[in-house]
Amino acid sequence: MRRRYTAIFLVGIVFLYLLGSVVYNLPPVHDRLAWRVDNLLVNVRRFFNPPEQVVFVPSEAQQEQIDAIVGATMAALIPTSATATPPLPAGTPLVSPVPSLTPTPIPVNVALRGIRHEYQKFNNCAPASLSMVLSYWGWAGDQYTTRAYLRPSFELDDKNVNPFEIVDFVENYTGFDAVWRVGGNLDLLKRLVAAGFPVLIEKGLDPPNDAWLGHYQIISGYNDGSSQFLVYDSFEGPPEAYPVPYSVIAQFWRHFNYVYVVVFPPERAADVDSILGSDSNPRSNFQVTADLALTEANALTGREGFFAWFNRGASLVYLQDYAGAAQAFDIAFSLYANLPDSQRPWRLLWYRDEPYSAYYHTGRYQDVINLANSTLATADKPVLEETYYWRGMAKAASGDQAGGIEDLRRAYQLNPNSTPASAELRRLGVAVP
Repeated sequence: MRRRYTAIFLVGIVFLYLLGSVVYNLPPVHDRLAWRVDNLLVNVRRFFNPPEQVVFVPSEAQQEQIDAIVGATMAALIPTSATATPPLPAGTPLVSPVPSLTPTPIPVNVALRGIRHEYQKFNNCAPASLSMVLSYWGWAGDQYTTRAYLRPSFELDDKNVNPFEIVDFVENYTGFDAVWRVGGNLDLLKRLVAAGFPVLIEKGLDPPNDAWLGHYQIISGYNDGSSQFLVYDSFEGPPEAYPVPYSVIAQFWRHFNYVYVVVFPPERAADVDSILGSDSNPRSNFQVTADLALTEANALTGREGFFAWFNRGASLVYLQDYAGAAQAFDIAFSLYANLPDSQRPWRLLWYRDEPYSAYYHTGRYQDVINLANSTLATADKPVLEETYYWRGMAKAASGDQAGGIEDLRRAYQLNPNSTPASAELRRLGVAVP
């Protein structure tokens, strides 16, 4: 009799577990509970393996070399906008620069209307923010529509959506156009908004009771009298535009190289080009942004100095100055190691993969692998497609073809829509669905 009750009890436990799993994975339930479960698991993991204590040290740049680089850079490097730069990567669209005109005076305050607010589902700020921007132009979809393309493996909790992925979605699945650039500034935001274009920016965020993370936010207005932007935010809310000081936007926007995305109807492309001016040309845009980062790097210290050097390296990657980029990243990671644990933005490599490109293209394959391993050690789930892609590339280049293929397959599985892993797998003779 006891055995019978024990068997019934065990069967009941298994049944309740299976039922709970089914109910938990129902979309309405999962969207409400996933973030709570995730936060609990993440906090437990962080307690035993603090991610802020994971520090990447470039193996091919010893500390004395980095110190020498810093000293030489501070003494000798100056902005190089007038100098020739290497070609941009193949396939990068080049837009003819628009002649610079005297800017038309704009109002002292503007507030765009017609944006439909959406509170984001778990880790869904990019799809939700894009949906909100598109709603301004009359698009009828929502964050589930955008998520299906931008985060096809959202069940696996894909952490990142790049600006170019947003542009790809807009151009391929809506009737609108879009452009992304870096090196934006507060005046540019105001001019775009005054012309009727809400602007999607990617920025850092220091939420209460959590560590630094990346986040998308919509600039929908401004007020020069109070020195504040009006923003829509899918995470913090409220469901209408609210004011944020110019200084706060400027500081946290730096964390993502002042990147921005503008969505617009095709017939207004000339208006956008006119406002962007020389920044409509990607080469000019990245060079000016690299110079801006160098100026900031020479002026800033601590965490902001780290971001400035990181931005310098990122812009040089897009200009294919990989040696200069690797040098800038060596300095950035040296500064990172000296930050207090509480100030380290340890999630940054979840969103930005430019250091991998710099080290890979300078033959520093072990640094790529070491940096990827450090990044994965900070992640609560192995869902960083860019990290797997670059580690796979470095493994294959180092002679570990089997390991490279395994990582590239993982990258492709996480996001077959945007990752270049499929092309690399085919090059290695692997069939891709």
